Amino acid sequence: MEDLKNVSFSPLPDTTYVRPFRFNYTQNGQSKSWDLLEVHDSVAIIIFNVERKKLVFVKQFRPAVYFNSLEPEDRDVDVVDTDKYPAALGVTLELCAGIVDKDKPLVEIAREEVLEECGYHVKLSDLELVNSYRSGVGVQGSKQTLYYCEVNDDMKQSAGGGVDDEIIDLVEMSISQVEKMLFSPSAESIRSPPSCLYGLMWFLHTKAPKYRKSFERHCEECKATTADDDDE
Repeated sequence: MEDLKNVSFSPLPDTTYVRPFRFNYTQNGQSKSWDLLEVHDSVAIIIFNVERKKLVFVKQFRPAVYFNSLEPEDRDVDVVDTDKYPAALGVTLELCAGIVDKDKPLVEIAREEVLEECGYHVKLSDLELVNSYRSGVGVQGSKQTLYYCEVNDDMKQSAGGGVDDEIIDLVEMSISQVEKMLFSPSAESIRSPPSCLYGLMWFLHTKAPKYRKSFERHCEECKATTADDDDE
């Protein structure tokens, strides 16, 4: 994933994924314009492995994040110095997600993404609708629909990692690790999109207490057993 070479930039040709255009309008009697991008809507899925009490993330290289990690004076060069700017600058931690580019219900697309990226086979009934919201409101305003699902090791059918030329690694984090990431101030920015952070906050508020209490109850039982053994 971090074997990065030959980084350069070129004009955007016609593509089915992004369409740049100028939006012209009159607001309160004043003529205005705004540069926009038309992109696909998307789905994202919060995945929690209930056996290991771990959230499942995808890690991948994002060119947009990498580009915006370059100093302004290094954005106009013919070839980027990847020793100065290693690929790690563009590697993000995200929820499982994918664009809506098929004529299928959103929940079916979400199920496909869980299998393709993370290797878990889930039923449509396993996917709980969390919410939908607008992303990139400054230039695109596309809609992302967020789901939640719980998985176990028996549902794992493949290694995941995406399809075609995708390069995706899976990362598992405990509830405490996620809390530390979210709530520990750091000079380094979190390389995760706001939708991921929102999903994690939703999980911590609505789902984590159940599993945290279960874990704490188990620990208290362990302590009680140990104490009884010591008394003997």
